[in-house]
Amino acid sequence: MQPGEMSQSRTEGLNANSSQFTLDGVALRILGGSAHYFRIPRAHWKDRLLKMKACGLNTLTTYVPWNLHEPGRGEFDFQNQLDLEAYIRLAEEVGLWVILRPGPYICSEWDLGGLPSWLLRDKDMKLRTTYPGFTGAVNSFFDELIPRVAPLQYMRGGPIIAVQVENEYGSYAEDDLYMAFIKEALLSRGIGELLMTSDNLEGSKCGGVAGALKTINLQRLTPGVVNYLAHMPGEKPKMVMEFWCGWFDVWGDPHHVFHAEDMVPVVTEILKRGMSINLYMFHGGTSFGFMSGAVDLGTYKPQVSSYDYDAPLSEAGDYTPKYHRLRELFSQYHSETLPEEPTPQWRKVYEPVFFDQYLSLWETLKFAEEPLISATPVNMENLPVNSGNGQSYGYTLYETTVTSGGALNSRNNVRDRALVFVDRVFIGVLDYKTVELAVPDGKGVRKLSLLVENCGRVNYGKAMDVQRKGLVGQIVLNNAPLKSFTIRSLDMTPNFIDGLSRERWNLHPEKLTYPGFFQGQLKVDGNPTDTFLKLPGWGKGVVFINGQNLGRHRSIGPQQTLYLPGPWLHSGVNEIVVFEEREAGGRIQFSVSPELGKTTKERIEERSYLWLLGPSIPR
Repeated sequence: MQPGEMSQSRTEGLNANSSQFTLDGVALRILGGSAHYFRIPRAHWKDRLLKMKACGLNTLTTYVPWNLHEPGRGEFDFQNQLDLEAYIRLAEEVGLWVILRPGPYICSEWDLGGLPSWLLRDKDMKLRTTYPGFTGAVNSFFDELIPRVAPLQYMRGGPIIAVQVENEYGSYAEDDLYMAFIKEALLSRGIGELLMTSDNLEGSKCGGVAGALKTINLQRLTPGVVNYLAHMPGEKPKMVMEFWCGWFDVWGDPHHVFHAEDMVPVVTEILKRGMSINLYMFHGGTSFGFMSGAVDLGTYKPQVSSYDYDAPLSEAGDYTPKYHRLRELFSQYHSETLPEEPTPQWRKVYEPVFFDQYLSLWETLKFAEEPLISATPVNMENLPVNSGNGQSYGYTLYETTVTSGGALNSRNNVRDRALVFVDRVFIGVLDYKTVELAVPDGKGVRKLSLLVENCGRVNYGKAMDVQRKGLVGQIVLNNAPLKSFTIRSLDMTPNFIDGLSRERWNLHPEKLTYPGFFQGQLKVDGNPTDTFLKLPGWGKGVVFINGQNLGRHRSIGPQQTLYLPGPWLHSGVNEIVVFEEREAGGRIQFSVSPELGKTTKERIEERSYLWLLGPSIPR
């Protein structure tokens, strides 16, 4: 049976009542790979899926990011880049089955694990529980999502052979009734295919739900994992839902790799044991915009924009040694010759772009929504902006006045990083490590400004419960709380960036003040191709191409390039805008290859094993 065959020939969906999966009574070993439509430019979807098929995989798995599909309460988006139905149908066309992982929580190193930030406007919100404010929002989202995907299930003629119930709940486990609620939310809306749950070794103790097949997430067949698999009750198929092909990166740490010679033997052993497998990630792609999440192991660390993940297909869809080794391995599990590998995509080194147009941050405030005047600080999510949904991402500017110098203390209420100015002259940074700054003495009333950045919400573990951003409490000067704030949302949406393009920019300014926006033009002759963008000499900020947010740049690395998809360019003049916080390099360069940073000396599987030991350590 292949995806796309007529539903009349289908009598039984994916069955897990014996040691091997069966589909219409025929044994099926799932050889899966994760590739997320929201991390891949739509024009490249088919290329990535064809490469998956050519590697010998038979199943695509994908998460569904609630926060992209419902950016404001009741405002749904399933168009263009977010056309999930088109992605699933494309997988069917290519010849792949689909395992859908609709959440509502997805983890995935994605801001707040995919949950929308407007949930946090409720001061009593209890995420991932049966708290009515959360279940009501989930029901509303599923009312929109599930009718779109239910017709694409196997028994209705589509490619979806299984659906996952939530995600890694055993590592959170705040509510004994929650998983049953999510299961019923799926069933009651027409999900009839096999249900699964997914947990690491520790989470598997309490992460399942009756009526759903348990699967496991791992990177090594440790003695604990082997013992767990050997003692799973009943005669059921065994599946690794997430075999971690690599690892994610955080700003300031080395780039993580898991070499093919270490990885492939583990996959080989999993298959020898008769298990099914899903490679996480098969193709990582990019967490474009402000969507990358963060970890918090007692120290908050935001994740980089690249989600290369050291996967078999690179961030830009290139073949890697892992890909070729896996293709050779998986070919042994097919009776027919695998499809030819698609031709690698062409990339180009464009001419450097120089920036001679500039706007200071202060000149752009008129493009933001009307400011809020408040006696005390208001966190980002509770600002009265975006049609009452609050601010989700980007920066928030808090301004008040002071009449003296002294010790400015954040009381650890900055989430996550604040540039501090007096009369718009930079005096320092407040963050999790630095909670106090000296305000210089001066005469009269002076303006104190704090530009606070949401660097990414934690996506896993108990710290998810405290992810409101901006200023989340009082800031004190000489132990006296500051009052009377003017608060501006600077979320840098496409509309905001478009507004800047209509402004009269400063040409060849003699003196630059920071933060600021820098504009340049990339000229493309003929058909655009993918490339990588480099920012030598720049400090920290965000890059926009034709209004689209490519992601964050930061000189501390490890990531030193940003992936620029060719489909986001057009022949002729393309506008590049860089928001820079502290230091502009004056130009950007291009490369055919990424620079993801120096690799870590520690073995990636050791980090994974630490994560298996307890729910407080996120992946």
